[in-house]
Amino acid sequence: MKALNFINGKWQPALSGQWAPVVNPANGEAIGEAALSAAADVDAAVQAAKAAQKKWALVPAPKRADVLYKVGLLLKERKEQLARLLTMEMGKVIEEARGEVQEGIDMAFYMAGEGRRLFGDTTPSELKDKFAMSVRVPVGVVGIITPWNFPIAIATWKSFPAIVAGNAVVWKPALETPFMARELAAIFAEAGLPDGVFNVVHGDGPMAGSALVEHPDVPVISFTGSNDVGRQIAEKCGRLLKKVSLEMGGKNAVIVMDDADLTLAVDGIVWSAFGTSGQRCTACSRVIVHERVKQELERRLLEAVKTLKIGDGLDETVKVGPVIHEEALKKIDRYVHIGREEGAKLLVGGHILREGDYARGFYYAPTIFTDVTPDMRIAREEIFGPVVSIISVRSLDEAIAVNNGVDYGLSSAIFTRDVNNVFRAMRDLDTGIVYVNAGTTGAEIHLPFGGTKGTGNGHRDSGVAALDVFTEWRSIYVDFSGKLQRAQIDTGD
Repeated sequence: MKALNFINGKWQPALSGQWAPVVNPANGEAIGEAALSAAADVDAAVQAAKAAQKKWALVPAPKRADVLYKVGLLLKERKEQLARLLTMEMGKVIEEARGEVQEGIDMAFYMAGEGRRLFGDTTPSELKDKFAMSVRVPVGVVGIITPWNFPIAIATWKSFPAIVAGNAVVWKPALETPFMARELAAIFAEAGLPDGVFNVVHGDGPMAGSALVEHPDVPVISFTGSNDVGRQIAEKCGRLLKKVSLEMGGKNAVIVMDDADLTLAVDGIVWSAFGTSGQRCTACSRVIVHERVKQELERRLLEAVKTLKIGDGLDETVKVGPVIHEEALKKIDRYVHIGREEGAKLLVGGHILREGDYARGFYYAPTIFTDVTPDMRIAREEIFGPVVSIISVRSLDEAIAVNNGVDYGLSSAIFTRDVNNVFRAMRDLDTGIVYVNAGTTGAEIHLPFGGTKGTGNGHRDSGVAALDVFTEWRSIYVDFSGKLQRAQIDTGD
């Protein structure tokens, strides 16, 4: 398989003629190649988008929405095919892959509805015979840069609101997962989206990504990925006076109080920590537990982890798949060694799986540390793998302080039966997402998605809030008095 660029409705290789291999992380086998693009390819896509956007913006928003409805139906029709391809190139287990495609389906139908709800405001004027209102207008060409861990869901969170708002898109997906981009581009074309409104340019960050960020005809960049890259993008966009939306890392915690339903808490922790092999920005990497139930929670977690089947995500019985590549394995293992050196106690896991069926893939054993203190690196830095740190506390106040004491602010959760604790946590946890009696994952597409502090810069994916990234407000005044009226000066008759 080859992942070609999709520019102005046409499939084409990178001008360089170079390719990057795409590997199935479950077995290390090559499944295809992706085009390695550079600045010239990006420029071609941007010019196509710029020309197409002028016409697309004139299409009534409900008609633009009709294309998204068709996209949603095509995604639904091909859900199983897409899910299996997603698992092959990214590694997540098949039930999670189906769930990710479902997010795209849901987002298509939700954002299509916004085609009839791109509301502005009307407001009284302070002057007679004068009408005042504000409307949303598209920004033009939107640059989207997405990661490999949710190769279709995140792309739909960004591209669907951009397109229904009247923009054109140039998308640089992750090199590790180019085939979901290929499929989404093909679906857009089949749904009748005009050529040039949706473009895909494959390539790495330093070449294709930087060219997209720095292009003078791309006024908005929406990025999901690492903090290091996000900060670099923010700096470049700041100098260029571009709008930039960043969704980056997390160091998410589940708080378990002494009155919690421990069976439910264990289910929530295991799903949040080891789903997608811990490769989620919302993954639970810290468990902050009341000292009275710490020992019992650890016992139950160990029992639950021992039942997890690890392997190729296409096997319906597998619960934990591979991580994305060898580099990720090495990073996770480095952090495990750091945890040991810091004095944390390893309860389970803590090693790369290399034997038997795991020999060719990239597998890490689900890992739990206990006796972790909040100042340890494994309790503060994003590992992005199946590693959990258990931290003991004596009260809810201490739990909230530990939760808030990291540089990230994406997702947090609390398990408790006390309604007073629930409302204190809802108020005092400083993350953009808070779950009660559920794990740290499971965001729904009609609510804003994003975080505080080092996780982002105040913008949100999903929900109506996503439209704020891809539109500008225009204030309009219509004076039908037949004479010059001056606001704040003419206040009489």
